[in-house]
Amino acid sequence: MKDIQVSIIIVSFNTKELLKGCLHSIEASQCPTDAWEIIVVDNASTDGSAQYLKKKNHVVSVFNDTNVGFSRANNQGISKAHGRYVLFLNSDTELLPNSLQVLLAYMDTYRRVGVVTCRVELANGAIDPACHRGFPTPWAAFTYFFGLERLFPRSIYFSSYHLGYKDMQTIHEIDAPTGAFFLTRSEILHTLHGFDEEYFMYGEDLDLAYRIKKAGWPIVYYPKVSILHRKKQSGRSGKNGEIKKRTDIYFYDTMKIFYKKYFMKAYPFFVTRFIFMILSFRIWIIKTIGW
Repeated sequence: MKDIQVSIIIVSFNTKELLKGCLHSIEASQCPTDAWEIIVVDNASTDGSAQYLKKKNHVVSVFNDTNVGFSRANNQGISKAHGRYVLFLNSDTELLPNSLQVLLAYMDTYRRVGVVTCRVELANGAIDPACHRGFPTPWAAFTYFFGLERLFPRSIYFSSYHLGYKDMQTIHEIDAPTGAFFLTRSEILHTLHGFDEEYFMYGEDLDLAYRIKKAGWPIVYYPKVSILHRKKQSGRSGKNGEIKKRTDIYFYDTMKIFYKKYFMKAYPFFVTRFIFMILSFRIWIIKTIGW
């Protein structure tokens, strides 16, 4: 078997047209075709994605009969991967020319770096804040949910979730990137057994990043290259009210999972109680009012 530098894993759910753009951007990225493999895991799409993928002979495709969630689908992709690196890439992203080669060269040079991500830009040119995060500690969650981060976006005290006090033009360490563009080493994924499948949707990238950092691997934000992210196409897009409501609930439920797993024993009972009250109240609002 050829020496594959990077396995690109894409999970898709009813995003056929966006997936076409994503695959085209990879093919046009100027990365040598023998250096990568593309693995697409389709979560029972009903928009013709499967028929489209069956025509893409250079793509390794996995077709699920049901939507098994983002974590499990990515783990299915990992099991098929042969690359020294793995790039988790959303189907609603597009690579820019040479972006992947630059980051692969960075990982080859800095062998103690566990993960690298880039500047992830939204369709309007703004940075996707999810690509540059701290962990959602109780204080970070409090400042985020109560709007203090929006009031003081550059404060080291009030913007610890999106790390707004850091210089976004320089290469530096962060806690967690977005799962939309998450480049890591295969050896790390095999050691840590990939994603935690308790997370169906949202939070799985934070969880994996937390375990990677705990294992001693730095996570780096590299803003000298960027990609495009046409965000919220499979979930919180607003195209279908019930889908949006359900995925919003997933978002807050995953925060509960993350908190229970990593912070519950580290903080006093009243702090835990307060955090869970906030999350439960937000879920109640979504269920009863819809926002």
